[in-house]
Amino acid sequence: MNILAIESSCDETAAAVVRDGRQILSNVVLSQADLHALYGGVVPEIASRRHVEAVVPLADTALRESGIGKKEIDGVAVTFAPGLIGALLVGLNFAKAVSFGLGVPLIPVHHVRGHIAANYLCFPELEPPFLCLAVSGGNTLLVDVEGYTAMRVLGRTKDDAAGECFDKAARVLGLGYPGGPKMEALAKGGDPAAYRLPRANISGHPLDMSFSGLKTAVVNLVHNAEQKQEALDKKGLAASFEQAVSDVLVSRTMEAARVTGRSAIVAAGGVAANGQIRAALSKAVHEAGKTLYLPPLRFCGDNAAMIGAQGYYEFLAGRTAGMELNAYASMDIELKGR
Repeated sequence: MNILAIESSCDETAAAVVRDGRQILSNVVLSQADLHALYGGVVPEIASRRHVEAVVPLADTALRESGIGKKEIDGVAVTFAPGLIGALLVGLNFAKAVSFGLGVPLIPVHHVRGHIAANYLCFPELEPPFLCLAVSGGNTLLVDVEGYTAMRVLGRTKDDAAGECFDKAARVLGLGYPGGPKMEALAKGGDPAAYRLPRANISGHPLDMSFSGLKTAVVNLVHNAEQKQEALDKKGLAASFEQAVSDVLVSRTMEAARVTGRSAIVAAGGVAANGQIRAALSKAVHEAGKTLYLPPLRFCGDNAAMIGAQGYYEFLAGRTAGMELNAYASMDIELKGR
């Protein structure tokens, strides 16, 4: 089955053609990061307008690079939630038009489910069940992936997502957007014990996380240093921050693995590209005698191939939609009520 996939949930416009959920025929991404860096973060209206400009030529490129014709497309998968509502609507309405025009099924895909499915493209042997740490700019979840479309949330952040915290810490340090790669670069050579930063525990919810206190601690350290005109060890602060995020994510992941008994652990999402987190998770999983699946860096960020991969399994599960399908800024990965 050849699926044309569209992703436009934030500031990347992406299109891909994926066969049978596992084989990438094409995968093209147009990033707006340089544009939004001028404003210190994503401007939703600008992102939406750029998606409008990019989605048609990008889809044409994906089809051309796939080597197949429009008549060989068997379905159109599209991110419909969660994300910036205006950005989502651009991709969704384009996908509706293609679905209607070609007379093929429209397949709605949850963005985070797509991130998890990126691993199917990288590891042909990977099959559910497994435990997944899904961590990005807008989401931080521990998910028990019981089947390709059956997922159960075990733990989540109660406030800021880990990636959002990276962006806000980078902003207060004057690093700009996107914050994750810039914080990681600054942290190299820094002392991770330079600053004592909080690692929150949620009473009664051992698998849940919180990053707002960590974010506030970094903001206060920077502002206090500025007000007192004291020198700030920025490298040390970045390394300490990175270590704190890593400690929380890895400890919760390993506790979830213990509780569920899952032997396979998967990472997904943009924050899974962070070197400190990848190294710490690899070490912990190895010591526990379990198997870790870490996607290559290019499959950690937003792309359409991951949407096509998950779209295939959503289609097999009978999850297609009509022209009445709407976009949603937020939606649980379990798709409750749908």
